Amino acid sequence: MNEKRRKEAQKMKKDVTIKEAMFLLVVLLAMIGTCIIGFKLPAHVAILFALALVILFAAVKEVSWKTIHEGIQEGITPGLVPIIIFILIGALISVWIAAGTIPTIMVYGFSVLSVKFFLPTVFIICGVVGATVGSSFTTISTVGIAFFGMGQIMGFNPAITTGAIVSGAFLGNSISPLSDTANLSAAIAEVDLFEHIKNELWTVFPAFVLSLIAFISLGFHPVKGAAGDDLQVITDTLHQFYTISPITLLPVLVLFIAAWRKVPAIPTLLTSIVLSIVVRYIYHPSTTIASVGSWIQDGFVSKTGVENVDTLLTRGGMQSMMWSVSLIILALSLGGLLVKLRIIETILQQVEDLMKTKGCLILMTALSSIGVNLLIGEQYLSIILPGKAYKENYRKIDLPDKYLSRTLSDAGATFNPLIPWGVSGVFIAGTLGIGTLQYLPFAFFCYLTPLFTVLVGFMKKSEK
Repeated sequence: MNEKRRKEAQKMKKDVTIKEAMFLLVVLLAMIGTCIIGFKLPAHVAILFALALVILFAAVKEVSWKTIHEGIQEGITPGLVPIIIFILIGALISVWIAAGTIPTIMVYGFSVLSVKFFLPTVFIICGVVGATVGSSFTTISTVGIAFFGMGQIMGFNPAITTGAIVSGAFLGNSISPLSDTANLSAAIAEVDLFEHIKNELWTVFPAFVLSLIAFISLGFHPVKGAAGDDLQVITDTLHQFYTISPITLLPVLVLFIAAWRKVPAIPTLLTSIVLSIVVRYIYHPSTTIASVGSWIQDGFVSKTGVENVDTLLTRGGMQSMMWSVSLIILALSLGGLLVKLRIIETILQQVEDLMKTKGCLILMTALSSIGVNLLIGEQYLSIILPGKAYKENYRKIDLPDKYLSRTLSDAGATFNPLIPWGVSGVFIAGTLGIGTLQYLPFAFFCYLTPLFTVLVGFMKKSEK
């Protein structure tokens, strides 16, 4: 049986030519783009059509259904833990609202943040939190949700607020020694982690400065939001219907401490959920088990009678993440099949001839990471596949490995939230309720960083 699979794998590798791989790539990207942008179809439909096309291609190449199924399974398997995490975050959001955690963050935020500097403050704070906990997902699902609600009440376009949250979260993720993607980039390139982070500053710092300037500029032009009296009404409503107390912030504190100590995400989230339920019972002992179960499954429903508050705080629940989960399963299935058929490998191997100089090598590495993001939507593979494919090319032209690790991080992990079917993009859309294409123009840091990676690569003088 193993011999049969080996021969079939060899046959696939021989049969898939670079012309076929490139043609399939172009058709897939055109199909997905036309479906989502041209016909305004849901990303699920676009990815499903793309998956069907790749399966048809495999059938034409006489690849067995068993191999096709294996490719899909191998693609989905790495996403199982993130899927469980997504589901738990949905439950976490609802019990945080019920416990008063998110309302407390909002009330405290209203008391210290000014409207004019709200966006740059969100960007910076999310960056600090992201660097502290080493997780963009944790940042977005904690302070990000609170900032999102505050931004709407203050009158900011939700897409712009989301852009500030996402930019800050991935800024912190880029330079945190606790970040899984930073560690992965350094490991793939065989670079010391802190040397990698230090080298990141050449691209992260200018992207940070330009992003900050952009958010400062946008902060002076909010749409009409809550006036002072209205804001007071909202604050009073939160005090009246929710528990506003430092005690309600304990679930957040536990989450941050666990992240800092590198406790796995699943037990961390479960602990925070249980603690939130305990806090709820401390202040509202009459809460029924049925209510708690309903919040965890279907989300929390706010019933204050104030429309702005109810709209913002009616969210969460495991069911709220099913849209995201289904899209991730489809995207990972597509990616797994493309890897199994060696479409990605064939293309990466054929572009080596274009990598004779420092600038061209970094450019092709960045484009490859972005391409893997577009085709597979998985940030880890956007680091692993180009990293393994091009590592020797960097050594052939005596380019330090730290350039490879930086490019993989900037064009792989940081670019992923800009892909509607990417794991990060799907998570953000599911958590904040804003589509990827809506916040994309305002996620400045996420596309400025890859741009600076390429620009720095073509600089005549090398960074020290």
